[in-house]
Parts: sequence; C-alpha cells; structure tokens
Amino acid sequence: MRNGMWNGDALDLDAYLAHLGYQGDRSPSLATLRALHRAHVLSVRWENLESVLRKHRPLDLASVQAKLIGNPRGGTCFEHVTLYAAALERLGFRFFAVQGRVQMGSTSVRPATHAMVVVELEGKRWLSDIGFGASPLEPIELADATDVTDGVWAYRLRREEITPGADGWALYQPAGKGEGRIDNTGDGWMIRHTFTLNPQYPADFRVSNHFGASSPQSPFSDRVFVQRLHPDRLHLLDNRLLTTVRPGVPGPPEARELEPSEVPVVLADIFGIKLSAEDVELLLPKLV
Repeated sequence: MRNGMWNGDALDLDAYLAHLGYQGDRSPSLATLRALHRAHVLSVRWENLESVLRKHRPLDLASVQAKLIGNPRGGTCFEHVTLYAAALERLGFRFFAVQGRVQMGSTSVRPATHAMVVVELEGKRWLSDIGFGASPLEPIELADATDVTDGVWAYRLRREEITPGADGWALYQPAGKGEGRIDNTGDGWMIRHTFTLNPQYPADFRVSNHFGASSPQSPFSDRVFVQRLHPDRLHLLDNRLLTTVRPGVPGPPEARELEPSEVPVVLADIFGIKLSAEDVELLLPKLV
C-alpha cells in the first residue's frame, strides 16, 4: 500500500537511518529490505516501560519518532511497526500490516496483539517481523514449509489451521531447554505466533495498543519486560529477572534476580535504555 496512511512524508528518514547505522542503498529492493530489517532489529529495543509507568503509549508518528529515535529508548511492536512502516512507505515499498496471536507454545486462542509487516517484492511476499524483540534477523519468504537459519537463530513458517476452523500462518522457533516451553511438533519446535493476511491499519493498531498499555488483562501493562537481541545472544529482563539466551550453548540460560536498585543500571549498561530521574523514581516501587 502506497497511499500515505503510514505518514511516511512526516518521517525524518535521515535521522531514522542514522539511528540504525544504515548507509546503504535506498531503492525499494529485496537487498534494501533485508539490510533495513536487520539494522532495525539490532538497533531498536523492545520495551514496555511506558505502559508500566504511565499506562499510556502514544502511537502517533511524532511521539514514536521522538521516543525511538530522539531518545535512548525502545518500544513495543506497535511503536516499532509505526516507525518502520513510515520508513517503508517513504522508501517506496509495497506492503501491508498484519496482526498476530502470540502463542509461545500455548494452544489456547489468544488476542491478536502482535504487529508485523508483509512486503511485496518481485512477485513474492516477505514477512518482516521487526517488532518482537527477539525478532528474526531477516525477512522470511511467505511460502509454506519455509525453514530459515543464520546458523544461530532458526525459524519455521507453516500454513495451517491456526484457530478452530480458520487457516493462516504459524511461525515456529526452537522450544529451548529448561524454559518451561511447549513442544508443538514433537521434534523440538514451538509456535511463536500465528497470523492471517487480513490487512491492518493505524486505526486497528491504536485499539490493540491501548489494550496492551492499559488493560489489567494485558501481560505487559504492569510487568516490566525488555529485550535486546545480538547476532549471537538475547538479553531479557522480566521484572527483575535478567536472562541471557545463547543458542547452541549447552545447559539452561544464564539468569539472575536483580535488586530493584540494579535495574536502572542494567537497563542502561545491557539494554542501552537510559531513564530519566523521574522515570527511575516511578519505576522502583513497581519492582517488587
């Protein structure tokens, strides 16, 4: 879609690309998409701190730019995709947004609260899932029985029944060890999330974003959750539990419980997220 609905003209594209450290070609090609996708995943953090601190997450492009580009902060999938879609639109890509149900091995029907982009290039469709936190480092071709790996992170994409009576797509990841995760396949894979190709629009994102930021039923409205992905490891902060996942390394992930006073330091040193003194004061009482 190239109708301006993602406000690409209002994006400071140079500032966004500089934030990513991207200096490559700007033509709407598969090579550009791959490079832009990877740079975004490795440069923009996943964090829900604004929801925890204020139960509110502005989703207008000006607010998202100021937070994700102008400050050492991150955001949730809706903030990521709002920014990313504006960049894709500005660069001339054809795409549409979708929402998915995060399963993480569960077989129950969960709400569609995860945002992604599907890009159309050279007669193919590519899932560009840049807002999961532990996102794939490259777009994945939207074709059944697709297996991808970069030697560290591996995924499977399958077309199947995703809710009773409804077909769609399921993205799988390795189930992991010692993490209490469910093996959906019998050979070590679990469903990360499912989705259909029903196009979603900024108005749809505003509804889901409001639920995620403020509803008591949202898993991310009260609990601090932060992620930072590297090519060879993933750092996660779940309230005060700091975990480092290294695929292929034997044994359970490294994990330790932080003291509340350690959390702002870890946010800055490990996740690159620097909170203001006001935000630190709001955060500490919530880390019980």
